[in-house]
Amino acid sequence: MERKRNGMLANVLVQPGLLELREVERPTPGPGEVVVKIRAALTCGTDLKAYLRGHPKMPMPTLFGHEFAGEVAEVGHGVRQFREGDAIMAVHSAPCGYCYYCRHGQDNLCELTMKAKVLGAYAEYMKIPAHIVQKNMFPKPATLPFNEAAILEPLSCVVHGLEGLDFDPEDTVLIIGAGAIGLMHLLLLRALGLERILVAGRRAFRLRAARELGAARVIDAESEDVRQVVLDLTQGRGADTVIECTGRPDVWQQAIALVRRGGKVVLFGGCPSGSTIELDTGRIHYDQITLISPFHYTRRAVRKAYELLCERRIEVGRLITGEYPLTRLLEVFTLLQQGNCIKYAVIP
Repeated sequence: MERKRNGMLANVLVQPGLLELREVERPTPGPGEVVVKIRAALTCGTDLKAYLRGHPKMPMPTLFGHEFAGEVAEVGHGVRQFREGDAIMAVHSAPCGYCYYCRHGQDNLCELTMKAKVLGAYAEYMKIPAHIVQKNMFPKPATLPFNEAAILEPLSCVVHGLEGLDFDPEDTVLIIGAGAIGLMHLLLLRALGLERILVAGRRAFRLRAARELGAARVIDAESEDVRQVVLDLTQGRGADTVIECTGRPDVWQQAIALVRRGGKVVLFGGCPSGSTIELDTGRIHYDQITLISPFHYTRRAVRKAYELLCERRIEVGRLITGEYPLTRLLEVFTLLQQGNCIKYAVIP
């Protein structure tokens, strides 16, 4: 493919199931903006879902990919904190800072967050809007590999999901789902000093990874009775906290049945819009079950995730199964569907 002077290679999701590597115009930065040369982009369950069946927030055809790290290639007028050549890490959204939700400490619910998010990490270059440059873009330390720096965005979501929860060192925590998000929860809980962490899932590769990453017990949901195992390990009470990481309505219901009286259920995995579940009101009320439904991340959570990565407090590198070049993204999505992996790094 003959390259144009101002062109770049980018993967375009044309429609569900149809992915094309195209030459497109390389972005140029406006005031306050930065163009980043992508050094690593990570796969994400959301991207896989969009590839397989579309996504309401991603009108097609579209550039996509949103977990990334790279180097500043060009800066727009007024950018002072970054310059060409700087290694950076960032997330793909940022709040406005002045709306009702931002003023009430819920900036993850800011309308600007979803309206002005940026996609396109499965490409050679990506333009970062000014509000993200100002609020959620950071210098990458030389000691942190680009592959690991790119995990900032999903780790920020996990940090936000656990904010405000008080754990006792003796607590039993059950994580349902052994994909990348479930394993990040495991790593973060281990970093907080918890040891009695159970992980339930269905893929042998991922359950093995959970065991290697410090789970006290892995539960094969295909061959074991998850509820019975949890009850046996907790003297019949149920887990102190259950964290649901699959985004399936039936598993949301199961999660509520696996927590002890007075326990907490974190409904982390997002289900398709319009799905519903049935709740036993007596169970919720008389057993005093707390339901928590964290969404996205706050600036505070992004900063905390950034510090965790820079201080190397969690082993996120072990979540990256392998690397593939930008030109083989379609092959990567085929591998993701097979499930014998956690995340892949896509390298332009």
